[in-house]
Amino acid sequence: MAATEIVRQMGEGCRSLPLSAHVGFDSLPDQLVTKSVNHGFCFNILCVGETGLGKSTLMDTLFNTKFESEPNSHSQPGVQLKSSTYDLTESNVRLKLTVINSIGFGDQINKEDSYKPIVEFIDSQYEAYLQEELKIKRVFHNYHDSRIHACLYFIAPTGHSLKSLDLVTMKKLDSKVNIIPIIAKSDAISKSELTKFKIKITSELVSNGVQIYQFPTDDETVAEINGTMNAHLPFAVVGSTEEAKIGNKMMKVRQYPWGTIQVENESHCDFIKLREMLIRVNMEDLREQTHTHHYELYRRCKLEEMGFKDTDPDSKPFSLQETYEAKRNEFLGDLQKKEEEMRQMFVQRVKEKEAELKEAEKELHEKFDRLKKLHQEEKKKLEDKKKSLDDEVNEFKKRKTATELLQSQQAGGSQTLKREKERKNCYLCAVLQLILLSAAWGSWSGSGFL
Repeated sequence: MAATEIVRQMGEGCRSLPLSAHVGFDSLPDQLVTKSVNHGFCFNILCVGETGLGKSTLMDTLFNTKFESEPNSHSQPGVQLKSSTYDLTESNVRLKLTVINSIGFGDQINKEDSYKPIVEFIDSQYEAYLQEELKIKRVFHNYHDSRIHACLYFIAPTGHSLKSLDLVTMKKLDSKVNIIPIIAKSDAISKSELTKFKIKITSELVSNGVQIYQFPTDDETVAEINGTMNAHLPFAVVGSTEEAKIGNKMMKVRQYPWGTIQVENESHCDFIKLREMLIRVNMEDLREQTHTHHYELYRRCKLEEMGFKDTDPDSKPFSLQETYEAKRNEFLGDLQKKEEEMRQMFVQRVKEKEAELKEAEKELHEKFDRLKKLHQEEKKKLEDKKKSLDDEVNEFKKRKTATELLQSQQAGGSQTLKREKERKNCYLCAVLQLILLSAAWGSWSGSGFL
């Protein structure tokens, strides 16, 4: 008999029996409480909203502490998710709180894909938990559950209607996380405008099919208060870490020239309602909804993508081993097919590359032959030119030699003429002297000196 049939029969044959004396398993709730307190709790809050809506301030106000945060500018190139984890203790109950802030959301000119980083972040936390769950050796007792338990969606207090970005983002997130819409900085609009704004927001959420988190009413202990609070959604809140003395006690306030807003006064804002519903009444339900609804939806889709199903076409339970073997064989078949395709593609590319290389080699040979022929022609031209220049040099040397010889001959003739001229000059001088002497002799003879 199959194991499933045995289990089914055991379940059908279960009977209720009275106890004749005290056994002790009525202490199981106390044991569970003690174990939970010793282990501690974790809670992860995602704050989504435009820069400057007071997300960090509201977190400080909710948990009565000062978290580490830095002011963010409006010049972010894209949406970024910043996660910070803190260990809080209240009355010996330890809480590991993780606050995830969406930095730069709604600050870009093109806001079409602003929701994508948020969706990817939520999915990555589910994927990390699924991978841990599928391990052979799991360590859930030490594993930090980073799945988002609550998403506080901050709506700007415009007083008119929701922005397209708000509707698109909440529609993309409603199947992945528990959305609690809140109107931030609600003291910026009047009470009458706030009432109309709440009605408008609720109407738009319903008409666009956005599923926000509804506080559970199936538990009688909280059914009445949760039913009342569901009617107050979205909560109009004001956050502040500034304190002032009101009456005889210190209270968190926001002070203005015209008056003071008391954060914890329900006639001023819905902060008390938000804290009651989020932390004091429904924190465990938010954690449970995340695990049993949103994570299960993600897990089921992932496993179906991997080929796992609960039943076959004949409505018979699937064997995990058979499914795994079938998926493994399918994967190996696809792998072999892809390997063969890659091999064929590789061979084809090798052939194409060889053809390209041969063509390139042929072109290189042709180019080499052309260059070689051109080189020979250039070399012949240079040799002819060299020979011509050598001939011109020899001819020039011959002419130079003849010119030098002629110049030397011309220089010798001019010296002969010069000597002849000097000789003639000497001869003329001698003749002139003789004439002068003759004349002088004649004159002396006539005067009787002789």
